[in-house]
Amino acid sequence: MKRLILALCMIAAPVFAVQPDEVLDDPELEARARDISTGLRCLVCRNESIDDSNAELARDLRLLVRERLVAGDTNEEAVDFIVDRYGEYVLLKPRTGGANILLWLSGPLMMGAGLVMAGLYLRRRAGMPEPQVARLSEAEEARLREILKD
Repeated sequence: MKRLILALCMIAAPVFAVQPDEVLDDPELEARARDISTGLRCLVCRNESIDDSNAELARDLRLLVRERLVAGDTNEEAVDFIVDRYGEYVLLKPRTGGANILLWLSGPLMMGAGLVMAGLYLRRRAGMPEPQVARLSEAEEARLREILKD
């Protein structure tokens, strides 16, 4: 019975793409590598981290991160190296500084501009006088009554 439960747990456990030959001997460095690779996007799979992806490019990126950590880089230096090489698109959570601040602020700014424009339109519309409706002349009213009788 215990073997069945163990087998079910192993089947239900999440499958990570990190291969045994990629794992570092130092558990601390491996934990740092896993932490970094969960924040990096697989450039093939798009919305999957390199830690979860089975793509060859994701494997190359995982190995590159581990190389940088073994070489003595800090987490930030390793991420900066990857970003310098592949661009900021490789980050699953983009940075909010630099040119990206415009992208982060454009949504709220557009919403505010739309609300201001809607308010100005409604204020201008409320201040407009009622349109004058032209009345029918006596001859037109008589002609209309004649048409409606038919």
